[in-house]
Amino acid sequence: MERILVTGAAGFIGFHLAARLAGEGCMVAGLDNLNDYYDVALKKARLAVLEKKPNFSFYQIDLSDLASLNELFEAGQFDTVVNMAAQAGVRYSLENPHAYVEANLVGFVNLLECCRHHSVGHLVFASSSSVYGANTKMPFSVHDNVDHPVSLYAASKKSNELLAHTYSHLYGLPCTGLRFFTVYGPWGRPDMALFLFTRAILNNEPIQVFNHGKMKRDFTYIDDIIEGVVRVMAKRPDPDPQWSGDDPDPGTSYAPYRIYNIGNNRPEQLMRFIAELEEVLGKEAKKEFLDLQPGDVPATCADIDDLYDAVGFKPVTPIETGIRRFVEWYRDYYGV
Repeated sequence: MERILVTGAAGFIGFHLAARLAGEGCMVAGLDNLNDYYDVALKKARLAVLEKKPNFSFYQIDLSDLASLNELFEAGQFDTVVNMAAQAGVRYSLENPHAYVEANLVGFVNLLECCRHHSVGHLVFASSSSVYGANTKMPFSVHDNVDHPVSLYAASKKSNELLAHTYSHLYGLPCTGLRFFTVYGPWGRPDMALFLFTRAILNNEPIQVFNHGKMKRDFTYIDDIIEGVVRVMAKRPDPDPQWSGDDPDPGTSYAPYRIYNIGNNRPEQLMRFIAELEEVLGKEAKKEFLDLQPGDVPATCADIDDLYDAVGFKPVTPIETGIRRFVEWYRDYYGV
């Protein structure tokens, strides 16, 4: 049985990934620090689902605690590590930058060190579409330069990619970074738009619509994200023989390192997304139109050709289906 460590296992994406892997018979160790960035009760409810699976075990460890992390790696002898643990959120990074340094930089270096010293076969890590920052050429490609982040969160994710490449180069550690595009679905994060909108509309409260509704987002359903992650886990990166330092390709390397986008490849206007939600809820939203927020970008769209070429998968879930499934989960979980 493959032994897999999933960090951030009580978080939105980590939970879904751990559930999928444990359901397929892998030995899954889930790590999370259960911080209070959002409702800890929701994290514990996700864990309660996971802990019903006989081949899942949970460890409450912070990635910044190197000694505890080392002990876990020593005992676990992991074949694959998937890092879904991070301090998330663009706007929160403006208020609490040190949380991002501790979790996303210090914690990630600790993870790289443990992978290196314990001969992990493949490190897969969550990056973000936010690394594209000030880029405006659409769709966003992994072969584009991404040196102009517009939030500390984005800069921390770009830093993860750079750190991982360094370890691939120095120690031959196979690393794959995945840039996720606006993930949504059941068990989602309460700080994300769909969760915030659903709660507000059901409570007859106004929703905040940034950039006066002119946002476009490549909304990607959670099941599509997980399918992409699982397929990438099974494909360790090889050095790219075509890579040249004369014309360096940011998406590949002479080292065992790759970057992929996982997005729906079909950006939606925010107003259409809201209209679909109103339809499912059977209720119109009271809208408060606001300017674009610092750190936000007006549009995202993923070029997923590399992902499809590598693992034969592209996301397929339309927002009508995804929003309906989220609302069904929300009503059930909160008894609305």
